[in-house]
Amino acid sequence: MQTNSPILGVLGGGQLGRMLIQSAINYNQDIHILDPDPNAPCKDLAQDFTVGSLKDFDTVYEFGSKCDVITVEIESVNTEALKKLEQEGKRVYPQPHILRLIQDKRAQKEFYRTNGIPTAEFILTADKAEVIHNVGFLPAVNKLGKEGYDGRGVQVLRSAADLGKAFDAPGLLEKLIDFDREIAVTVARNSNGDLEVYPSVECAFHPTANLVEFLFAPAEISNEIAERASEIAKAVILKLDMVGILAVEMFVTKDGEVLVNEIAPRPHNSGHHSIEANFTSQFEQHLRAVMNWPLGNTELRCPAAMINLLGEEGFTGPVLVEGKEEALAEKGVYIHLYGKKITKPFRKMGHVTLLDDNVDNLKKRAQRIKELIKIKSTI
Repeated sequence: MQTNSPILGVLGGGQLGRMLIQSAINYNQDIHILDPDPNAPCKDLAQDFTVGSLKDFDTVYEFGSKCDVITVEIESVNTEALKKLEQEGKRVYPQPHILRLIQDKRAQKEFYRTNGIPTAEFILTADKAEVIHNVGFLPAVNKLGKEGYDGRGVQVLRSAADLGKAFDAPGLLEKLIDFDREIAVTVARNSNGDLEVYPSVECAFHPTANLVEFLFAPAEISNEIAERASEIAKAVILKLDMVGILAVEMFVTKDGEVLVNEIAPRPHNSGHHSIEANFTSQFEQHLRAVMNWPLGNTELRCPAAMINLLGEEGFTGPVLVEGKEEALAEKGVYIHLYGKKITKPFRKMGHVTLLDDNVDNLKKRAQRIKELIKIKSTI
C-alpha cells in the first residue's frame, strides 16, 4: 500500500460519505467531497469540501479532474462528466456506464433478464395509459424508471381501483411478490478481480415510509437459500464487471425462490451494522475496493441488529435526540448520528447497531432501543 495515497474524490457528502471518511482516517487516506448542501454531514470531516451540483457536467468534471480516484455515495450524478474523466485516465468506480444503468430501473430490469439473473416478472410502460392498459397484470408494483429512491417513485397497484395512483411517466410494472422475507447481500470487488461476499441480512421495513426500520444479521434462512443468495450477488457484480461495493436486495418467496429486487453500487443501509458486527465494515471494504487494496474478511463477529433512527412524525427543525444516554448504558449498543442539523418526518438521522450472542434477545432489545431513542426537534 502506498504511503502517499492518491486522492479519493466522492460525489455526495451525506451520511454514507461521512462513514466512508471515518474508515479512511485509519489509513491516512485523503478524501475530497462534492455536495450541493453547504452543511452536508461530510463538511467538517473531508480534507477538501466543495459545494456544487452533482448533476452539472462542468462542476463534476472540474471536481473530478483534481482527484485520482472517483467514487459515489449516491447514484444521481452526471455520468457524462464521469465518462470523460474515465477516458482521460481517472479511475472511476463504480464505472460510469454502471451508474447510468442503475439510474434507470427499466434498464436495470432488462439487465437482469438479459443476463439470467432471477427477478420478478415485469412489463415496461411508457405512461399512465399504458399501465391502465395492462390492468390484467395486476397486482403489481408500478415503479418510475428514473428519480425514484427511498420509497419515492413506487406505487403498489393491487387492483383496478388503484390505477389512479399510476405514474404518468416511463416506468415499469413488476409483479407483486408474495414473499416470505426480504434479504440483502453485499458483495465487493477490486480491479484485480478479487471478490468478497458478506453474509445475508434480513430487512424489516417501516409500514408506511417504505424505509428499512430494522435489519438482522445473519438472516434467518436456510443454508441452501443463503448460498443461493450469495451466488446471485456474485453473479450480478461479475456480469456488471463492476469495481466497488454492491448491495443486492432480494425477495425470498414462500416456495424458496430468491429474486433480485434492486441493487445499489455503493455502501447501503443494509450494511451499516458491519461497522461493529463484521471483521471489515462495508465502508472500509468500499475504500479497499476502489483503491485496489486487498479486500477484508467479511465474516460476522457476532449476531447483530441495526435500527434506523428516523425523524419522528410531527417534528421539523433543529435536532433533539431523546433516550441516547439510557441506550448507551446498555451492553453492545453503538449509536451513529449523522450530523444532520435539521430533522423532518422519516428523514434518516442515524442508526444504532446492537450486538448480542442470543438472537431472540437481539430482536427484543432492538424493539426496545427503537422505542427508546427518538429524533425530535427543539422547536
